[in-house]
Amino acid sequence: MRIEVVGSRGQLGRELLRTLARTSHQASGHDVESVDIRDPGSVAALLDDVRPDAVINCAAWTRVDAAETEEAAADGVNVEGPRVLAEACRPRGILLCHLSTDYVFDGTATEPIDEAAAPHPQSAYGRGKLAGEEAVRATLASHLIVRTAWLYGQEGPNFVLTMLRLARKGGALRVVADQWGSPTWTGHLAPALVRLVERGTPGTYHLTNSGSTSWQGFAQAIVEEAGLSVPVEPIGTADYPTPAPRPAYSVLANRAWERLGEAPLPPWRDGLRGYLAQRAAAPPEGATT
Repeated sequence: MRIEVVGSRGQLGRELLRTLARTSHQASGHDVESVDIRDPGSVAALLDDVRPDAVINCAAWTRVDAAETEEAAADGVNVEGPRVLAEACRPRGILLCHLSTDYVFDGTATEPIDEAAAPHPQSAYGRGKLAGEEAVRATLASHLIVRTAWLYGQEGPNFVLTMLRLARKGGALRVVADQWGSPTWTGHLAPALVRLVERGTPGTYHLTNSGSTSWQGFAQAIVEEAGLSVPVEPIGTADYPTPAPRPAYSVLANRAWERLGEAPLPPWRDGLRGYLAQRAAAPPEGATT
């Protein structure tokens, strides 16, 4: 297959290109510098030039708090962009895999959330991502919508790198303990996305590493796996107010993926270990080979 990755300079986009380089697929990647997904002409020119069999859309406005005051700008990327991509893919017979988020849910669940659960976003970011999903579903039958959560990858910025930076400064870390989810490493998510595209079975999928923890539990694991000895103190959401509300519980059940006969993604702590090992093995920035 020829697979185009849109949003190729982000954490997931870069991981996808690394993953695809190890397969027999032909891969290309473009980001905001070379394609404006809000512009039908820009998208049409890209697709006619690359002629992909599938597009994986990783492009997104991810500044969750900023979306509360810049909702129109966020929706340009998170709503209009997916719609334009879907409209361009439809006449060309291209499969579109669109990435979405746990923020489409309100956080009131008490058990892992099924793909069929009714969304109820509580933030501007979540509303936009849900509207983007709906635009893709309404426009293009040949689609994959993949919701993931608590994502981190090689380049950052992300929660793992933030915790490591703060921990190395010394002093206790104070981290929210009443929000639960499934930390997900791009190194495990990217191969699963490629597998979904290969199968091409349309629908909505949840894809995260297995298991769940709180942000405080995740931070504690980061400190331990990095061999640091810094206290990680629990605090409540009320002690760390943010402009955009965060879901208290956003553990996603990966049932649609498993119904395909695919194995669950590895446990989240295995993902963390793999990520830290990958970073340790990477050459220093600026090094040449």
